[in-house]
Amino acid sequence: MDRKKILYVSSAILLCAITLSIFGTVWALRQNSKVVPNSGLVKGIMVGIYWNSACTNLTSSINWGMLEPGSNKTVQVYVRNEGNAIITLSKTVQNWNPSSASSYMTLNWDYKGQSLSVNQVLMTSLTLIVSQTISGISSFSFDLTVIGTG
Repeated sequence: MDRKKILYVSSAILLCAITLSIFGTVWALRQNSKVVPNSGLVKGIMVGIYWNSACTNLTSSINWGMLEPGSNKTVQVYVRNEGNAIITLSKTVQNWNPSSASSYMTLNWDYKGQSLSVNQVLMTSLTLIVSQTISGISSFSFDLTVIGTG
């Protein structure tokens, strides 16, 4: 073989080796990360839950998007007192699917216990926190209920 052909074949082999190395690294990283697609249903009792402060875009579910272990995501919603008395709020999170997801995830909010007058709107942030040690869960869902009591 002449020198040009040897150089061409060597370059092709080197390029293949680099490509396989990059592909292997990307594949290994993909195998080690866990992406969790999900969404949660939202229900209000004595309250309306909305995406906007004008309370025209009702929130019926939250798509939390793709979450990694150790991550968290915050969404803002607007809660309006739709009853006829002053209320305070509470929340419940239930119907986790799979049920083991509740061991690895926590839903917090920044509500501080203040009262809401009739038709008053309160912006609140909901934060879903995913444990660094989550395993065995490829997707999940849960139901969030916000309750107005007064």
